[in-house]
Amino acid sequence: MSNKATLCLWYDKDAEEAATFYAATFPDSKVGGVHRAPTDNPSSKAGDVLTVDFTVLGFPCIGLNGGPAFKHSEAFSFQIHTDTQEETDRLWNAIVGNGGAESMCGWCKDKWGLNWQITPRVLTDVMTSGDTAAAKRAFEAMMTMKKIDVATIEAAIKGEAVGAA
Repeated sequence: MSNKATLCLWYDKDAEEAATFYAATFPDSKVGGVHRAPTDNPSSKAGDVLTVDFTVLGFPCIGLNGGPAFKHSEAFSFQIHTDTQEETDRLWNAIVGNGGAESMCGWCKDKWGLNWQITPRVLTDVMTSGDTAAAKRAFEAMMTMKKIDVATIEAAIKGEAVGAA
């Protein structure tokens, strides 16, 4: 492994299933090596999948099947930048539709408890643009949403009347 940093994600026992899902869902993502426990340990038996090397959008990760001791929380999330409503919908629906759960403001959780922010670039761009009035309107519109609605954010940026998505 030549990377200086790899994100280690703890799973109960489903690291390989999660990595396979991420590889099928996100571009520039793949499953690399699947490594088995060389001996019995507190979370698995010899020969069980212990770690899985994978990438998500080019970011190197390792999934560790460490047992049920630790759970994912909203304190960590992948923020995924999308360019269109179609891309936003596809990723959101893949995560939520595969046993995940919706949250607010573009956040959702996959079935393994990992949190994702599916964030259209139009929202990020206005929040960092320096146009505080447009950012405020977009932020207020976002606060009414689960999945982000690009058209509603764009209307808010322009100061047009918006409804809750």
